[in-house]
Amino acid sequence: MIRAFQWDLARQVERLDHLLALLPRYAAWGFTRLYLHLEDAVDYPSLPGLARADAYTWAELKTLVTTAAAHGIQTVPIANLLGHTQYVIKHPDWRDLNELRDPATGEALPAGQICPLHPRTAELVSRLFGDLAPLCTAGEIHAGLDESFHLGKHPLSRAEVAEVGLAAHFARHVTRLHAAAASHGLRLGLWADMLALLPEAIPLLPAHAGLAAYDWYYHPFGRHPRMELYNFTEYDLASALAAAGIAYWACPMNGAFRHESSPVWTDRLQNLAAWQHRAQATGAAGYLVTSWEPHRLAFPATTLMDAAAATLWLEPGTPVDPANLLAAGLRRYEATLGAVAARSLARRILATDTLAFVGNSRWEINNGWAPVASRRDSPQPFARASRRLSRLAAAPELTELGGRKSPLGFLASTGRFLAYLAEREAFVRICAAHIHRLRRLGRNGSETNTDAMHENLRLADELAGFFADSINQAREDARQMWIASRPADTFAPSPNARLLAADEAQLIALRGWFENCRDQFAHVFRASPVCGRWTLRFTLHHFAPAHQKVVIEQQSTDGTWRELHSRVLIEFRGQSAQVNTPKLRFEFACPVENPDVPLRITSRCLGEFAVSHIELTDGFSTRRHRPLQTHHRLGTPAPASGWPKIDWLTNTGEIMLQFS
Repeated sequence: MIRAFQWDLARQVERLDHLLALLPRYAAWGFTRLYLHLEDAVDYPSLPGLARADAYTWAELKTLVTTAAAHGIQTVPIANLLGHTQYVIKHPDWRDLNELRDPATGEALPAGQICPLHPRTAELVSRLFGDLAPLCTAGEIHAGLDESFHLGKHPLSRAEVAEVGLAAHFARHVTRLHAAAASHGLRLGLWADMLALLPEAIPLLPAHAGLAAYDWYYHPFGRHPRMELYNFTEYDLASALAAAGIAYWACPMNGAFRHESSPVWTDRLQNLAAWQHRAQATGAAGYLVTSWEPHRLAFPATTLMDAAAATLWLEPGTPVDPANLLAAGLRRYEATLGAVAARSLARRILATDTLAFVGNSRWEINNGWAPVASRRDSPQPFARASRRLSRLAAAPELTELGGRKSPLGFLASTGRFLAYLAEREAFVRICAAHIHRLRRLGRNGSETNTDAMHENLRLADELAGFFADSINQAREDARQMWIASRPADTFAPSPNARLLAADEAQLIALRGWFENCRDQFAHVFRASPVCGRWTLRFTLHHFAPAHQKVVIEQQSTDGTWRELHSRVLIEFRGQSAQVNTPKLRFEFACPVENPDVPLRITSRCLGEFAVSHIELTDGFSTRRHRPLQTHHRLGTPAPASGWPKIDWLTNTGEIMLQFS
C-alpha cells in the first residue's frame, strides 16, 4: 500500500526552503508520494494571469518536484477541474466557463464552478494537463472534482442532465478528463465524494483504465465512513469501485477546519487510525494523509500529525490510541524528546481538545462580538480554558530541549494564541454583563446608582485596557506561528493577523462607547459592539446534524423579511458527526434594534434542529416566547440517498415569535 501525504499550498505559500528540508524526513517516515494542491499558487506557463501575487514560479515548483524525486518521493499535482475552480473563474478571460449565470442577462457570475460542457473547458484541461504532465512523477494527475454542488446549472449541462441524468453527466466529464490524462501517459485521480452521492456514475466510468478514487472523511468512524449531507449515514464505496476496476484510496486529514488555529488532536488521530484500519480491511491501493486550509495554524502542527501517522506502519502492532500515536509522533518529530516526556506532553496536548476553538458556534465571534457576547452561557469556563492553555504553553520542553531552542516552540505559540481566543470569549461576555448592569442601574436615576454606574464604567474600561495588552501578545504569537514556515513579510494579510486587527477595531469602538456613556448615561441604552439595543436569545438543539442553517429574520415595512443574523450549524467535531446527537445544544444570540417589529426564526438547507427558551431582552426588561421550554422543531429530515439540494436561500421551516 502506497503511503502518501498532501500539502495544501492553495491557501498560503510556504517557504520553499522549509518544504525542501521536510522531504528527507518524510522519506524516512515511509512516505513515497506527495500530492500538491495548487490552484493559483503557481504561475502556469500556459495560463498567464491566473497566478496570485505570491505564487511559486514554475522553476520553484520544478525544484520541489525534482527534490522530492531525489528522496524517493513521487509527485501528483492536483488540478481542480469542476468544483473549487474559483481560481480559474476569477480571471475575466475564463469567467464564461462558470456554471452559474445571471438569470436576467445570462452572463456568467463572478463565483461558482466550471461547466464541463463549455466550449473552452477542453482548452483549459489541455493547457493545465500540458503544463503539469512533466511534474507528474507518480504517473498520475488528480483532477479534484469534489463538492461540485452547482453541477447541471449551465444551460448546456442542464440540457445534458435532462437527457442522460446527473450521474451520466458527471461520468462523461470524468471520461473526458481520463482521455486527456491518458494522452500524456497519465492515470487520473478524483476525490470520491461525488461517486458516493452519484453511485450510478461508477459503472459508467472507464473500467480497468487506471482510475483512482480517493475516499475522504475527516471524523472518527467505525467500520464505514459517513456522509454529512445524509445526516452522517454510513456509506461504502470500496466494493463498487473494486468491481469497476477503480483503485480505492483511504484519506484521513491531519490538520484543521477553516477557522481553527490548532487541530482537534484526538479527533484527527482517531481519524488517522480509522482510515488505516479501513485501508487494510478493503485492500486499499493507498493511504493519503490530506491537509486542508492550514493558514490559521502553525504549519509544523500538520507535520507533527504526519509524523504521528507514520507510527501506523513504522510500528505495526503498537496501540493506536491518540495518546500513544501523538507521543510517538512527538518523538519522531523531535528525537531528543524522551519517551516519558513525550507521553506526558501528549496527554497535556490532548487535554486541550475540550477547549478547542472549533465549529461555527465558536467561530461566530470572528465576524463580530455582539452575537456571542450576549449569549446566556457563563464567561467562567472560557476564563478557565485560557488559564489552562497558558499553562500548557509554558511547558519547559516547548521552550528548550538539549540546551537549544526547542523545535516544538510552535506548540507554545499555538497554546498562547488559543488562550487568547478563550480569553476573548470571556472578555466579551463580561463586557455584555457590565452593559446589562449599567442599563439596570440607569433605570433609576438616583445619585447612588450614578456612583455605581461610574464604578462599572471604570471597571469595564480597566478590563478593556488589559485586553488591549492581550491582543498585542496574541499578535506576536500569531506571527511566530506564521513565520515557522512562511515569509515574515506575508504575515500582515494572514487570517490570524486580520482577525486580531478586527478585534482591535472592535475594542477601540467599545472603549469609545464606554466613554460616551460617561458623558451621557442615556447612551447605555444604545447598541454597543458587544450587545444590541435588544438581544434575541434562545437555545438551539442540534439533534440531527447534517447541513443546516438557522436564520433570524425581521419584517420590513413593505411586508418582506430581511435577514438579521444566521449561522451554519456544522460543528466539525467527532461528537457532532453522528446520526443522533440529542444532547448537542448551543446558545444563540442576535442583536435587535426594534423589538416591536415582527421576528421569526427559520431553517434552511438540509436537516432539522429545534429551538427553545426564546427570549428578547435589553438587560433590564425581558420578553419571553411561550411556552418557554417547548422545543420548536424546524427544517426537514436530511436525505438518506440521492443528489442533495444545497440551497442556502430558501426557508424550510419557520416559527413566528410572539412575546409576552
